[in-house]
Amino acid sequence: MANQIWNIDGVETVSSEGAVVKWEDSQFFTLSYNGKSFNGEILEEKTESNFLKLKINHRVFEIRKKGELDELISAMGLDIPKTRKMKELQAPMPGRIVNIAVTIGQKLNVGEDILSLEAMKMENILKAEGIGVVKAINYSNNDIVEKGAIMIEFE
Repeated sequence: MANQIWNIDGVETVSSEGAVVKWEDSQFFTLSYNGKSFNGEILEEKTESNFLKLKINHRVFEIRKKGELDELISAMGLDIPKTRKMKELQAPMPGRIVNIAVTIGQKLNVGEDILSLEAMKMENILKAEGIGVVKAINYSNNDIVEKGAIMIEFE
């Protein structure tokens, strides 16, 4: 049997020997490997992209089988996610700025905290939805902003 390349929870794994799977129905199965048995369930299946999300003995695994097309896509650099460049951060609602977590000149990546906005007695942490460098901070802590106000500008 030829070696197969699998991606299990983001880690590339090479396998040359398989396990024995006994199906209970279309969703549940028992997996036997190296003399041990594991109970499994299919949580999500995307056949067209060789993807499975399995629950085995109460642990969730994301499994993807790598194929020739995956290697070609990677070699061409088409598997690198696109990130958009931020231009400005507008207030999504009226509120009071509680904390500004960035400084002018700071480089931001996707998901990093920008500022906290209090609205209707709830604090909302606004995060970067793209990449950028902070060019200007137009408000200070405790300032009140209206919906749509440009709070921060990016280069």
